[in-house]
Amino acid sequence: MSMRERIGDAVMAPRMQNLITGLIIVNAVTLGLETSSAVRAAWDPALAVLDKAVLAVFVVEIGAKLIHRGWRFFTDGWNVFDFLVVGIALVPAAGPLSVLRALRILRTLRLLSVVPQMRVVIQALFSALPAMASIVALITLIFYVGAVLSTNLFGQDFQDWFGHIGRSMYTLFQIMTLESWSMGIVRPVMEVFPYAWLFFVPFILVTSFAVINLFIGVIVDSMQAQHRDTVEEIHHDAVIIESKLDLLERELSELRRMLRRKEGEP
Repeated sequence: MSMRERIGDAVMAPRMQNLITGLIIVNAVTLGLETSSAVRAAWDPALAVLDKAVLAVFVVEIGAKLIHRGWRFFTDGWNVFDFLVVGIALVPAAGPLSVLRALRILRTLRLLSVVPQMRVVIQALFSALPAMASIVALITLIFYVGAVLSTNLFGQDFQDWFGHIGRSMYTLFQIMTLESWSMGIVRPVMEVFPYAWLFFVPFILVTSFAVINLFIGVIVDSMQAQHRDTVEEIHHDAVIIESKLDLLERELSELRRMLRRKEGEP
């Protein structure tokens, strides 16, 4: 086994991955503690040392993966994601780049690539994006039609909510989220326009209870498809392993017969 393969086996070992996961969680906790001025005043030197130590481990891990895979490292999107997250932390956070210090919390997102279960969820979300784009286009069309109607109907009397299309779309978004939609918006409008409910109730039914549930349906379907693909892949690997075991068993049986024949020869 070459040195590169040994490095790859070491960095991809379950124990090492568990260590990386633990360090990501510890780093997330320490970065959260740094937001407290009291904790920072008492433990700032220790937190800084711990942060640098964790970052050093991450750099060594990325370096080991680069040695193991070479330029093939960048063919995996998760590796590129880890590389960028760790690379941002290496940029000196001083002067105009001081904002990068706050971006250290992005290291916590490495859990998405390290934890297999989270990786499956993210992959399902990405695979659902094409179908979600169609739903976004549909809901945008509904919002635009609703904004034009509400501006024409209520804009003259309720300038703050429906004075122009932009305000109307924001107000309709608030109504869609069901945040203070009744007492805060619809009932005051109905005091001036008693039949305004004929517009708002169908809008809520279409957006909050129909279109939004389409998002959930698409994501659930994508996750089920991802699960089926994973099960099929595991089944395929199991079939290959079983066939190899059968072949090995036949070869061993043939070898035993050959040994018996030789033992029986004078």
